[in-house]
Amino acid sequence: MDHENCRRLLSSLSEFVDGSLDTGLCVEIERHLAGCENCRVVIDSLRKTIYLYHVTAQETADVPTDVRHRLYHRLNLDEFIQKNC
Repeated sequence: MDHENCRRLLSSLSEFVDGSLDTGLCVEIERHLAGCENCRVVIDSLRKTIYLYHVTAQETADVPTDVRHRLYHRLNLDEFIQKNC
């Protein structure tokens, strides 16, 4: 397993999951995921986290500010906190 390649490709993880990544790099990541179970687990976990966040946000609009800040920080979305909280 080429851990350096995993790190390089996963640095574009958010854009890949959002669907905003360049098509060529998207194809490269998909090819990598076909042969790298560890990276598939990371992608699947992120997708599930995002899904659960959206479901929770729809069900409970009154998430305590401190909980929301901790979640955004954990997901490396600190810039989102600054813009929206």
